[in-house]
Amino acid sequence: MSIKKVNNKVDFIQEEHNVLDFWKKNKIFDKRRLSNEGKPPWSFIDGPITANNPMGVHHAWGRTLKDIYNRYKSMKGFELRYQNGFDCQGLWVEIEVEKELGFKTKREVEEYGIEKFVTLCKERVDKYSKIQTEQSKRLGYWMDWDNSYYTMSDENNYTIWSFLKKLWEEGKIYKGSDVVPWSGRSGTSYSQMEIIEGRKLVAHTSVFVRFPIKDRENEYLLVWTTTPWTLSSNVVVGVNTNLDYVKIKTDDNSIYYFAKDNFEFQRLEKQFKEKKQWVDGIPKLKTIAQIFKEKGGYEELGTIKGSEMVGWKYDGPYDDFEAQKEYGGYPFTDNDLKKAKINSINQHQVIDPGKDNIGNDIVVAGEGTGIVHMAPGCGDIDHKIGKKLSLINIAPLDDESKFIDKFGWLSGQIATDKATTQKIIEDLKKRNFLIYAEQYPHVYPHCWRSGDELVFRLVDEWYINMDWRKKIQNIVDDIEWIPEWGSDREHEWLEKMGDWMISKKRFWGLALPIWVFEDGSFFVVGSKEELQELAVEGFDDFSNHSPHRPWIDKVKIKHPQTGLIGTRVKDVGNPWLDAGIVPFSTLNYNTDRKYWEKWFPGDFVVECFPGQFRNWFYSLLAMSAEMEGKAPFKTLLGHALVKDEKGREMHKSWGNAIWFDDAAEKMGVDVMRWMYSLQNVEQNLLFGYGAADEVRKKLITLWNVYSFYATYAAVDGFDPIKNALKWDVLSVLDQWVIAKTHLLIKNADQSLDTFRADNFMKKFEVYLEELSNWYIRRNRRRFWKSEDDEDKKSAYATLYHVLDNVIRIIAPVLPFVSESIYQNLIRNSDKNSLESVHLCDFPISNEEYINMDLIKNVDALKKSVELGRSARNSSDVRIRQPLSKALFAMEDDKVSKFILDNQDIVLDELNVKSIERITEADQLIEYKIKPNLRTLGKKYGKGLSKIKRILDESNPDMLVKELKEKNLIMLNNNEYQLEREDVFIETIAAKGFSAASDAGITVGLSLDLTQDLILEGIVRDIVRIIQSVRKKAGFAVEDRIIISWDFDGQIKQALGKFEGYFKSETLTNNIKKNLHGFDYQEIVEINEKKYKIKLKRNN
Repeated sequence: MSIKKVNNKVDFIQEEHNVLDFWKKNKIFDKRRLSNEGKPPWSFIDGPITANNPMGVHHAWGRTLKDIYNRYKSMKGFELRYQNGFDCQGLWVEIEVEKELGFKTKREVEEYGIEKFVTLCKERVDKYSKIQTEQSKRLGYWMDWDNSYYTMSDENNYTIWSFLKKLWEEGKIYKGSDVVPWSGRSGTSYSQMEIIEGRKLVAHTSVFVRFPIKDRENEYLLVWTTTPWTLSSNVVVGVNTNLDYVKIKTDDNSIYYFAKDNFEFQRLEKQFKEKKQWVDGIPKLKTIAQIFKEKGGYEELGTIKGSEMVGWKYDGPYDDFEAQKEYGGYPFTDNDLKKAKINSINQHQVIDPGKDNIGNDIVVAGEGTGIVHMAPGCGDIDHKIGKKLSLINIAPLDDESKFIDKFGWLSGQIATDKATTQKIIEDLKKRNFLIYAEQYPHVYPHCWRSGDELVFRLVDEWYINMDWRKKIQNIVDDIEWIPEWGSDREHEWLEKMGDWMISKKRFWGLALPIWVFEDGSFFVVGSKEELQELAVEGFDDFSNHSPHRPWIDKVKIKHPQTGLIGTRVKDVGNPWLDAGIVPFSTLNYNTDRKYWEKWFPGDFVVECFPGQFRNWFYSLLAMSAEMEGKAPFKTLLGHALVKDEKGREMHKSWGNAIWFDDAAEKMGVDVMRWMYSLQNVEQNLLFGYGAADEVRKKLITLWNVYSFYATYAAVDGFDPIKNALKWDVLSVLDQWVIAKTHLLIKNADQSLDTFRADNFMKKFEVYLEELSNWYIRRNRRRFWKSEDDEDKKSAYATLYHVLDNVIRIIAPVLPFVSESIYQNLIRNSDKNSLESVHLCDFPISNEEYINMDLIKNVDALKKSVELGRSARNSSDVRIRQPLSKALFAMEDDKVSKFILDNQDIVLDELNVKSIERITEADQLIEYKIKPNLRTLGKKYGKGLSKIKRILDESNPDMLVKELKEKNLIMLNNNEYQLEREDVFIETIAAKGFSAASDAGITVGLSLDLTQDLILEGIVRDIVRIIQSVRKKAGFAVEDRIIISWDFDGQIKQALGKFEGYFKSETLTNNIKKNLHGFDYQEIVEINEKKYKIKLKRNN
């Protein structure tokens, strides 16, 4: 077989589908796995994707990175497991099923039936895991798709049981009452880990209310809250003992106390001005002073310290509710307080809540009034203070966030309903408690899945006592974190985290293996076998089911010590337990320890950074620290977020979300993978079709390089096996591009081995530009020429060698286009080649080829050309107009000699007739240096005028030289140190020249034009026109032609003088006066005159 010609108008998306069919038909993935069996293992552990909806483009970033490094390690000769994971259990699935059923409350699920509901959850997971599997295949993500793990599996759930059993045996599992974030819609609580994910900017109605001070007629504490519903459960108010509190009197003779610093405080002023963290339509907030002015004015009577207010008694706004009068609290009763006949009303007083656990004052000046309303049954901080001070708990809400009995007219009302808030405000106003109500923008927790507003509610939940966090902290530093700051972020979380709440009052999830007994004890079961041993009822009905509700709920056990019969708690587990256990459950920790030891710890994990320090990373580390006392993986790569092209988050409702399927079939997967791999993982990726178009141009460049080779190699029948690379006959540019290629291999190997695909892709883009716009463009005549000589064969052999290596180093990143190229370029050229590029080894750089001196020389030559082009661009002389000479100045004699030895390249590139080295750059260029007033003004202020004077009086050439050598300009005996950004350097070319200077090289072009130069310029313009006509005619780049035209005057004169050049450039065999039987004709306009051109193929 021989290589085939390639159409440069490629349909990349169709090529990708062709490659997918090829992989499937020929079982390429299976062959890759088989070829690496028994080789050193490389253990990748997949963070499970939530099998709940189709993939978005944000999922594809992480999955692309996973695939890149898996493919790379496979090509390096490692054995891999290729196990994908699906996250199956949790509220995110339940909410989607509820939407499908039209349910809005937890109660509706219970009425529908838990078994039917859980079955629908399983079916949804099954449906979307299949969809995501197909989407992942479309991405080119190589996994053993018949062996994916599912967090709902028995293996996963029972392994978590064993983890919890171990903790229970160590006394770390407990049931506790705490105030936690709660969703009334979902009827469940949220852990510390989850609440941060759902914070939203919203506007709530906040209120300033007055609490009458007992035994002080007409005197009030001024209190402020953003959650008016919690006033129903107020117990105490807190002050800062060190703050000054102002005492004011209003026109109705009422006296108010609040923090003096808050009186004129401009509340949220910065947010309002910048409109950041602000809600549209909300007016500027009023100061407390403004509020009282508008209510009739006030008189300041003096100040007192907060410490003097401690102990003051007051009347609460809802002391008429029965709940406020209940001894011991309500509905949770503290028996000691009940016995002492203590209720909320007789605890109403001013307290000093002190400081939090990191030493900050709980009550501070600024927002609010400096007097904080506290309801220990409705706030997490309040609850902690309540515990410390033995305060009453009043918990007003049920599991639907509705007020329970004993709250008067509020009973049955939903706390988060705006109508409820309005009723509370009207009631406070009617009873003369309300001072002012306003819309207040702030960030408030919402359910991160359903989006509904959370409340803080006192509930019983199951916890892991995390007093063993030191075990986790000890293994964090055993991990390589990419980026490095990931380690610090994880330590920060571990320092401040509380106990791990592991229970959810829901239906679809891990069945917590906790059985409770009538004596208040509980027992944790560690395996299905242990459950069968202890079961006294319901096991036979359960045994054929997975450990989920409602089947597991039927099993009762006998306590092995007390003999009491217990029932399982109805709670399901926190879903991060599901994902955290995978280094054990998926590696057969409990069933095949030898297998587990082979693959544990994992070598590599990848996940999106934001949030995962508190979620997946935390659960992985905690569970592994407890199970084995070591880190579960060696390297962690975290990436940022995918946002739209303007930097906004993607939302379906905003119309800027991009689904994976749409992106794959519109922009193509290789384009997407290029975008993902190029991105620095620390920074958010701005993803969209505009950015994709730019990347596609680069992909087209790669294809065009291959297409160029394939087209001419097919025409000439070039055989790279028979015509192997011969170093001694290679041109300078051949040797240079081979040196660059092997340097790229070396860089690719280093970058991918350190999980920095972005570094590799940045270098690859530069390399590709050099390969296409320098090597190919400079050498195309070697491929065009009709002689089949050694020089032409060397060009072919060089480009074949380059492409062979390039497609193998780029294969992990761009698996589709590399495969398409490989099948024609290599498979059709080498009968002994492997079946797929993805069965090949990763290339090894040949150090003998990497001639750094040659690279330096050619790069300097290229730089000279770039400067020459820049000089031409700054003149009015068009690029096709030949010029008489180029002058250049540089200090390096070896590089200068190389440029002169290879001056033909420079002459051709710059379209000049001669080149000459000069000794001093100032023969071509002079400098003018001006100060950057913006940067220098900040640094030196009043010294600016002196700096300007010194610069004007100094030799600019010497200053530029100093700046190049030292990266600094020192003025006035080092009084002023100027960096590059502190000056503007203007270059002025010598008379008759256009010049440019950079990196120690100066190039100038003579602008004087002779008659012959003008005529040659005309011919070059005609060449460009004919090339365009050839393209429109649909001629192949290698087609030779016969041409006729009716040019006259100076154009005819020019073509007569430079006929040989014209024919060579346009592949013209013959020029005729009049051409009959032509293939294409066109009328072109030159200098406002029309001419007819006719072309005919002449191969």
